[in-house]
Amino acid sequence: MSLPLDGVRVLDLTRLLPGPYCSLMLADFGADVIKVEDPKLGDYARWGEPKIEGQSAMFMSLNRNKRSVTLNLKDEKDKKIFIDLVKTADVLIESFRPGVMERLGLGYEQLKEHQPKLIYCAITGYGQTGPFTSEPGHDLNFLSYAGLLHLQGDPNGKPLIPSVQIGDIGGGSLMATIGILLSIIDAQKSGEGQFIDISMLDGAVSWMQTILPNYFSSTPETLKRGEFVLNGGKASYEVYETKDHRYISVGALEFKFWKNFCEVIGKTDLIAKLEAPIEQQRKMKVEIQEMISQKTLQEWMFLFEGIDACVSPVLTPEEMMEHPQIRDRQMIEEIEHPGIGKVKHISNPIKLLSKKVQMKRLAPKLGEHNDEILEELGYVKRENL
Repeated sequence: MSLPLDGVRVLDLTRLLPGPYCSLMLADFGADVIKVEDPKLGDYARWGEPKIEGQSAMFMSLNRNKRSVTLNLKDEKDKKIFIDLVKTADVLIESFRPGVMERLGLGYEQLKEHQPKLIYCAITGYGQTGPFTSEPGHDLNFLSYAGLLHLQGDPNGKPLIPSVQIGDIGGGSLMATIGILLSIIDAQKSGEGQFIDISMLDGAVSWMQTILPNYFSSTPETLKRGEFVLNGGKASYEVYETKDHRYISVGALEFKFWKNFCEVIGKTDLIAKLEAPIEQQRKMKVEIQEMISQKTLQEWMFLFEGIDACVSPVLTPEEMMEHPQIRDRQMIEEIEHPGIGKVKHISNPIKLLSKKVQMKRLAPKLGEHNDEILEELGYVKRENL
């Protein structure tokens, strides 16, 4: 079965999370993704814990359907091999700080002399321009500068660290994937390559669509934690603790859902107060919490069964994996690993009706495909590449 990106070759020089997640999206849909790694250390993500057959579980998840070649880009012979590889590529992804590839003689302007149609995607913390181009950073730093972290958590507490990497994946990986796919389409029409400048800070800022537009239009003095609709400002959009110290989430933003919710919990006097001011919303939360505390999670879910109120149990990851919706969508699948038998992995969330993503190969060992890729380039096998 053919896949949409069959025939597209991607050179992935990235490490850890943002770049590999991007190239995973491409690899799952048929792209020939070649991880170009340092011969000694490779992708740092390989060496974390816990390990599966000597490589970290996260690395195994992020790097399925890819190949690995080891090249020292500071070595002239290996640099020549890399340029020959670039000549065969459609896309290159890197996540070094701006200027690193140029100093190696392998920047976009230099590489497009060898491959004019090259789509070159640079994923960085702060982008290729501006006073922070050379600053280091991780997800938490990008969210901090975006103003997003300031709005996370309880109004009376400190900002809360998200459980997943919003800046890395939402601001970096996904924006890079979209940029690459746009450039592939454009190249088909123009015959030209493209430089894609992805800033994880930019991406994090762009996610604030439910916050910033309202701020721009109403110009309040400041945006405060827990004072707008989707950040705990309303009693109808909140998490409440049950009698057995579990939690339910309530997303009853529309009147029809709110009405049903209030009726089930026995607080019909709150129905007309859906759009009450912030101080009254806080009092409503106290009243609702008192009611929710009287029953267990299971009891509440039984009462809400079949009721359109946008009420959900807050599942643990273990419960999520066994949930019928997750199982039906096959988001957690088991694959056969030749060394240890069956292992679970996260499936690709993009479902194409006529194109099913397949596990063609497990994550590669460091330099596993050196000989294979060298032969494709016309080189004789070379030891210690």
